[in-house]
Amino acid sequence: MQAITIKDAFGKTAFALKYGIFAAAATGANLFSQYLLFKFFSGKYLIYAALIVGTLAGLIVKYLLDKKYIFRYKTIQVSEDLLKFFLYSIMGIFTTVIFWGFELGFHFIFKTENAKFIGAAIGLTIGYFVKYRLDKRYVFYEKKNN
Repeated sequence: MQAITIKDAFGKTAFALKYGIFAAAATGANLFSQYLLFKFFSGKYLIYAALIVGTLAGLIVKYLLDKKYIFRYKTIQVSEDLLKFFLYSIMGIFTTVIFWGFELGFHFIFKTENAKFIGAAIGLTIGYFVKYRLDKRYVFYEKKNN
């Protein structure tokens, strides 16, 4: 068993804190965009429109932050960046199911706006934990020199 140094522990703590802050920023973009839709629109299917708009807003914010500051990944061409964003989005499908499940579950069980947002925050937290693992393995993996 290898001992963890203070530098290692601090580095991992700082990394987790940074990732958490970025997840919170993406969550904020997601929930704020949903809030705006609910504030200015109404309708039977508004919950679904809000889920889609919020998910897209959070996805874009999180991709940009993760690519630059978490994985320190630099794309050379626009086509590479589009491919990475596509892969990042695909990995997001799995975690979006978690997020939407919690948000819709809280919405239909408790039938209040606050419950819906609490469910969304819980689902996003769990989803971002899973997403980091998927992104590290399948999206922003280290390039191999051939």
